[in-house]
Amino acid sequence: MTQHVPTRQLRFFMTSVAPCPYLPGKTERKVFANLPFSDGAHVNDELTVAGFRRSQNIAYRPACEACDACVSVRLPVPEFAFTRSQRKVLTRNADLSRSLVEAEATTEQFQLLRRYLTTRHPTGGMSDMGWLDYVAMVEDTTVRTHLIEYRLASTDGGPGDLVAVTLTDLLKDGLSMV
Repeated sequence: MTQHVPTRQLRFFMTSVAPCPYLPGKTERKVFANLPFSDGAHVNDELTVAGFRRSQNIAYRPACEACDACVSVRLPVPEFAFTRSQRKVLTRNADLSRSLVEAEATTEQFQLLRRYLTTRHPTGGMSDMGWLDYVAMVEDTTVRTHLIEYRLASTDGGPGDLVAVTLTDLLKDGLSMV
C-alpha cells in the first residue's frame, strides 16, 4: 500500500508588535500561515474553525499578549434571531438588492473601496492599496470565494449604484466575510 507523506508542513509565523489599528494606545501581534496552493480551501476551513481569518492567501489570527478584544465571530444561523434594531436596519435598507458574483475585480468596486479607505482608514494597512493590489486580493485565491454586491434600486432599469461589496468565502460549514 502506498502512503502519501506530505513534503511540506504548514508553518506558522508571528508578526512583530505594531500599533493596534482598532484600539488607540494598544499594540497587536498576529500569528499567520500561508495557505497552500494545492489544498488551500480545506486548510482555510480548518483554520477558520480555530479562529483564523483570511487575507488573500494568508490565514491569520490575533495573538496579542495583553488583549483579547479581537475575536472571530461565528453565528449559528438556525438559532439567530434579529434584534429590534437589526430589523429596523433591514427595513431602512429594503431598497438594496444583493447579488452573488464571481470573484472578479471591477473598477466600480475598487473606487468604492478607495472611498471607504480614504474616509474610514486613511492611515491603515490598506490605505495605499492600488488597483493591482485590489485585483490580487479578490482574484488571487486558493479558496472558494465570491463577491456579494449590494446596490440601490435603479430608476432606469439598469444596475443601481454600488454601495457595498463583501468578499465571502464558502466554508464547509458556513460563510466567512473576509
